[in-house]
Parts: sequence; structure tokens; C-alpha cells
Amino acid sequence: MALPFCMPTIFLQNSCAPSSRLRLNVLVNPRFLKPLGFIQNKSNGKQAGAGVVRCFASPGNRPTSAEITSAAKIRSEVLSPFRSVRMFFYLAFMASGGLGGLIALTRLIAALKNAPNAGSTPEILMGFGIDLAAVFLFAFLYTRDLKAQKVQVAKLSREETLANLKLEVDGKRVVSISQLRGFARLVIVAGPATFIEEAFKYSGPFTNDLFDRGVRVVYYATDGLVPNLQASTVDTSLNEVKDDEQLSLIKKQKSLWQLTPLYTSEWSKWLNEQKSMAKVPEEKPVYISLRMDGRVRGSGVGYPPWNAFVAQLPPLKGMWGGVLDGMDGRI
Repeated sequence: MALPFCMPTIFLQNSCAPSSRLRLNVLVNPRFLKPLGFIQNKSNGKQAGAGVVRCFASPGNRPTSAEITSAAKIRSEVLSPFRSVRMFFYLAFMASGGLGGLIALTRLIAALKNAPNAGSTPEILMGFGIDLAAVFLFAFLYTRDLKAQKVQVAKLSREETLANLKLEVDGKRVVSISQLRGFARLVIVAGPATFIEEAFKYSGPFTNDLFDRGVRVVYYATDGLVPNLQASTVDTSLNEVKDDEQLSLIKKQKSLWQLTPLYTSEWSKWLNEQKSMAKVPEEKPVYISLRMDGRVRGSGVGYPPWNAFVAQLPPLKGMWGGVLDGMDGRI
């Protein structure tokens, strides 16, 4: 059972800038009254004038691996509803062919010993060969489906693990990825803070189109630094913007980039497992795009192809809204 937590705020004097203060948010277990972990905010590799240190504990009520595997098997059955039926008939045909081959073998032995009414040897050999070929054929088909099932369940288990990872929405609210299914197409961008800043900059010209297609970015700075995400589509701040169109664009871009990982050790573990399976070095920056239903659409090394997302994904509203949710591109 997870214990309740409190989050007191402590202000520390910053030695780099005596006039400023460093804000420290510590998530404390009230029973033990000690910090459980921390992530220190920095900017561009240097100590920020006023940074934030956020401390979080891993959730105590996360699902077990057995629960994740069970959910993955259920999703596998939904995605491939006829596989179990096929595998049942493959086993039945294998049993039938094996029984027929056993009967043909006993008849063949009798025919070789010239037993009365044993039948023709060539005819028995032909029947035995057909039964043996049938057993091998259906064994091959069964093995192929079994391997495909294991691969799919393993993939879905990884997706279920991802679905249970936590996100912080604009630093105010905590949700899991599974809670965003049906509402957003997530794009996970993981890499150094400078890489995330560049990805943010490249997404600027496509802000309106990405927003209309339900794309939301989860950015994770693997070097522990905090990327400086200032609106790249305009050259003024919100207080100075007088044009309604620019103000709307800034708000959309902020909404597009408002999701950050919580419990980063779990995120790091999951990402490193994916990189290991794809034989990608851990230090390489990557992106992972999800479908509306939470399945992984595609992934790659480097910057997300924002223009391809705009070209392939249908808008959430309009005549195609909801129709192509399960077939929204491959990247």
C-alpha cells in the first residue's frame, strides 16, 4: 500500500548568485521524513540563477509484471482474434496426421512381413508419406504462429509498461500514459537538453498542424539538464505579444510541449531496454511516436520528422476524425 506524501518547499541561498534563491521541492515520506530522490534543474550545462530541485519517489501501487503480461495477452487476443482458433486446428490436424501415420506404420510393417490382407506396400507408403507431410506442415504453421504470438505479447508488454509510466502535465497534474489513450498521439523525445531544444525549434513551423492532429510531446532530458523551451515561432514574450494569432500560436506550442516524465529512473530503464533491443547506443538521442490507442507507431534515432507527422496523421476534427485512429502512419 502506498504511503501518503507531502511536498514542502525549501528555499536555499544560491552561492552563484547571492541575490537569488534556489527553490527546493522535496517529496517526503511522512513516516521516515527524508527525501526519496532528486533531479536538479540546470540550464545549458551551468548552474541556473534560480533552479528547481524536484524530489519524487517511485509509486507504490504500480502493476506487477504478471498483471502487465496478462493485459498484454488480452490485447494480443483482441488484435489477432483468429490466431488461437488457427493454433487449435493446427494441433488437431497434427494429432490426426500423427494417428494416421502410426496406423500406416503398423500396416507397413505387416506388409513387409507378407501378412495376409496387409495391403499394397506402395499404397501404404504413399499414405504414410502424406500423413508425415501433414504433421510437418501443421507443426511448421503452429510454430510460426506461436513465435508471432510471443513476439506480439512481448511488444505489447513493453507498451503496457510504457502505459503505466507517469507524466507531469505543465508541472501541475500527474497522469499515466494510459490515461491519454484516445485523446492524444504522444511523441517521446529523449536526449540531451540541447537536442530537445533543437527538436522544439524544428517543430515550430508545424505547431498548428501538429496541435490539430492531437500530437503532444513528452520530452526527457537524459543529461539531467532542463531544456530552455521558449516559443520559437515568435520573437516576443507573452507580455509583449499584441497579435491574437501570435498569442494563440504560443499557447498551442506550450500545450504541445507541456508533458514531462515523472519517476525518471523508470523512464530511463524503459528507454534503455528499447535501445538495447534495437541495438542503439544508450547515448544516442531518439524519438518514439505512439498511436492514438497507445501502441507504438514508430521510432528512430535523431529528430522527430514533424513534417511527416503532419502529412500522415489525420486531424482530430473533420470528416476523418476518429476513422483512421488505428492506421495513422508508420513513423
